Formats: sequence, structure tokens, C-alpha cells
Amino acid sequence: MVNDRSHEELVGWLRLSAEPGLSRAVIRHLLKELGLPQHILSASAAALSRHLPQDIVARLQAPASPEVQAVIDTALRLLAQPDHYLITLADAAYPTALFDTGDPPVLLYVRGKPELLHQPAMAIVGARNATEGGKDNARAFARHLAGRGWSVISGLARGIDAAAHEGALQAGPTAGGTIAVLASGLDVIYPRQHGKLTEDIAAHGALVTEYPPGTPAQPFRFPDRNRLVAGLARGILVVEAAVQSGSLLTARLAGEYGREVFAIPGSIHAPLSRGCHALIRQGAKLVEQGSDIEEELLRTGPVPQAVGQAQAPTFTSYENRPPHAAQPFTNTTGNVQSTPPSQGRRPTSRILKDPTVGRVLSALGYDPADADQLCRRSGLEFSRIAAILTELELNDIVQRMDDGRYQRRQQELL
Repeated sequence: MVNDRSHEELVGWLRLSAEPGLSRAVIRHLLKELGLPQHILSASAAALSRHLPQDIVARLQAPASPEVQAVIDTALRLLAQPDHYLITLADAAYPTALFDTGDPPVLLYVRGKPELLHQPAMAIVGARNATEGGKDNARAFARHLAGRGWSVISGLARGIDAAAHEGALQAGPTAGGTIAVLASGLDVIYPRQHGKLTEDIAAHGALVTEYPPGTPAQPFRFPDRNRLVAGLARGILVVEAAVQSGSLLTARLAGEYGREVFAIPGSIHAPLSRGCHALIRQGAKLVEQGSDIEEELLRTGPVPQAVGQAQAPTFTSYENRPPHAAQPFTNTTGNVQSTPPSQGRRPTSRILKDPTVGRVLSALGYDPADADQLCRRSGLEFSRIAAILTELELNDIVQRMDDGRYQRRQQELL
């Protein structure tokens, strides 16, 4: 995208976006009234004064300040690297869906595959402190949607966001891919533990931000990031969320932009289910499997052609995960496989045929419970309950929550 414009124009875009005091709205107004950035920067003081305060006019009439020039130079070095792009409001490659936000970014920095910005996409968002079951649900839905040709969009945060990116990547290189929208510059990894995930997304998807390189991720930038997540997608799926959370704000934005909003319900006892339940009460569509999303979106516009043979993940309860299928395993060559190697465990089918195990699972039901509750419900000794729970946990049939209670993991039905 850089090669399609002159160096003067490129520097103009970078300077306008870096100048203090120039908001997105003001820059868009100047572009409408005066033309391309080089025309704005070469305009007379009288022309600029009709739109800007005198202090900003004086700055634009002078050479860039050292601080602004440093931003420009850093951006030029970044954009000179392979697979780094700049897309501006004047480019045909600019994603038109962002105009629905009412506040489209003036430019986008992209690393990876910018063509994904024009592919039908679904956003998947949720809690940073998500449960293991919630993260696995996000992976399963993302893997299915990407396998059907959808790009999966999220914000690279911990928890549900990261799991959604991972699931889309697990669908393989010929799938719909994934787009990570950042609240920082392309060269700033946030959170830091997502370094490898960031590189994987850059190789097989796209990293997108409106911020210049070197920009740190700060809380006030996350709402701007969220508006792009909502704006780029045809719909948004909320997997787990507290009642007061950024995920619900993103879902609200999506609704305001005319996007479809979906939510996965959960246990009435789970705090991270309450946000999803609130959305459903407000009109979000309850989903249990990937086909629920596709059927709804089919009514509102074209959907991508299936690029894989993935089956929709189906859930008979909502806060649990399919065993193994959603867990990436990296082999010695660095390739990501969808399932880990056999670990010599007792076969799941044999465990589930054990009548005592069945007694414990019946006592557990589908809501979280601790070992003492299971003793009372089943009539079994604590030592026997503890041994069975350990075996069930090791075989991914139940999971232990942070508060010490146990809950079932959801098996994926193919």
C-alpha cells in the first residue's frame, strides 16, 4: 500500500496523524475541505485558519517538530519491513465497514494479510479472566467459523480474545484466518506473554492498529480498539463477560453499528455468565453451536464459502470445553497440531462406564460443586470422591475452578 502513493503524501498522512491537537474528526474535516495531506500541509495560513486554531496553524506551517518527526521516521522504518502496510482513508483498500462506526480511523497500520479486512468476519470477545471452559468454547467456535471461511476478529487480550485467535489459527492456513486489533503500535506486544501468538497471527492473519509504532497500550485506548473490532465484523459473539465489562461495551457498539450480537449462556451461578445473560435479555441471540451464527448471518447478507470440513461445535452445556480438541500442541518442528499425543491415560469410555464414576458425575450435575457437596449428594467417602475427581480432571472430564469447586467439561459433538 505504501508504494501506491508518493513519499510526500505518505509523510503527510503520518504527520497529520501524529500532530498534537488534531483529532480524527478534525483531520477528516480537513481532508474533505482541502484535499490530500500534502495539500493541507501546503495550504496558506488563511485557508487553514478557517478550520483550525492559530497555534495549530502555526505548527502546520512550520517543519515538523522533533517529536512528530521522530514518529514519522519510526513509522517509515516500520513500513519498510516486509508485510507491513499503511491503509488510509483515500485508499481503495480501506475497509468500508469502518465508516459505520461514525468515527473511522484516518489510517490503519497492518502487518500480515491486509486482504482479510475485506473478508466476511465475526468478532469473538469476552473476559480476560475467563474460565478454562470459556476459553475452550471460544477456541471451538473460532475454529469452526474460520474453517467455514470467516475471519475471526478479536483484541489480543488475555482470556477469551487470545483463545479466539488460537482457535482460528488451528483451522489451518487455508481457513479464514484471524485479525487482531491492537490498542498499541504494531511493534508493541501487549500483553507481553502473547509474543508467539502475535507472530503466529502476523504470519497467518493480520495485526491491525490505528496507532503509530511505539504507542503503548493504555486503558483509554481500549474503547477505540473495541470500536474497530465491532466495526470490522458482521457480528460479534460474547463468550464470557461480567455485567460491567469492556466486552459488553463492544457488543453494544456492534448493535449500534447494525451488527448481529450473539452470546453463549452459562450457569446461573457463574459471575462470568451474567454479562451474556444480560445481553440475551436485551435481545442478543443465544447460540449453542457455530451453525446458529451462520444461519442468522445468512439472513443478513452473503457468507463466505466453506474452506474446510470443520463441523459446528455443539454444546449441551455452556461453561465447559471439548477435551483436547481445542488445545494446541506444538511438536518438535514447531507446527501446531489440533490434538496432543497419547498420554497413556485410562480411556474415557472406560472411565464413564464405571458405576461409581457415574454416581459422582450424577451428583455433580452441570453446575459447579465442591468435594463436600459431592460427598453429601453421593453418599461416598471423601477419599473416594477425591480419587475420582482427580482421575476425571486428569482425563479432561471435569475441571477444577479457582475457588476449589469442580464442574464438567463439555465434550464436542461432531
